[in-house]
Amino acid sequence: MDATTAAPDRIVISDLCKSYGDLTVFDGIDLAVGEAEIVSLVGPSGCGKTTLLRCIDGLIPATAGQVSIDGEPVTEPREGVAIVFQHFGLFPWKTVQDNVGYGLRMAGMSKREVRKRVPKFIQLVGLEGFEESYPYQLSGGMQQRAGLARALAIEPRVLLMDEPFGALDAQTRELLQFELLSIWQQQPTSMVFVTHAIEEAVLMGHRIVLLKGRPSSVAEVIEVDLPWPRTRETLSLPRFQEIREHVWGQLMGEAAAAVREQH
Repeated sequence: MDATTAAPDRIVISDLCKSYGDLTVFDGIDLAVGEAEIVSLVGPSGCGKTTLLRCIDGLIPATAGQVSIDGEPVTEPREGVAIVFQHFGLFPWKTVQDNVGYGLRMAGMSKREVRKRVPKFIQLVGLEGFEESYPYQLSGGMQQRAGLARALAIEPRVLLMDEPFGALDAQTRELLQFELLSIWQQQPTSMVFVTHAIEEAVLMGHRIVLLKGRPSSVAEVIEVDLPWPRTRETLSLPRFQEIREHVWGQLMGEAAAAVREQH
């Protein structure tokens, strides 16, 4: 299934620029993300991937240009947009159940409704039996599951993922990649997935957006023409390897140029 067929654009980024004083992080970013499309965002360290994600979320203002979601300009965090960070972001004094329900409570939902709704999402990420556990009692992978459940509980139209599996061991990371894809199949949403891992970018995305340069801009948009659903067999497909090597070559070229500038 490819849920992006003939779908309208949900996120539209137009000529976006972000500067901090004399430092311009990125400039001239133009990008559209369709309804129920996953876009993987890759680029060298320091190119502004996380900053761009925060602009999409409305956590920080752009210097110039515009981000719109469903046709409305983004000026602050808004309902229906969720973000998952690399380092879990759970409240240590709240149980799994209360962490997962936090966004719903902030949206004004009653305690009764939250209690009724939260179990579905705890089950969706495989944390049944840990509802009353605190973050310190959970493994890293379980903490990230709780963070994902919290984001999914608000049933977002847009899900922003900032290296969500970057702090996990390789085995847990791969397991959660496929679980996230399975969840997306059940509840398709527009997703922007920031990662340093090229294989992860290829596996997760309908498209890969490559940021390069100083300030960075969109250097290339790569269509990931691999079948859905994505499975472990996807990793062994010749086309998967071709796309991976292409992205790797582009990033290594950028890294080599950066090294040359330093000498």
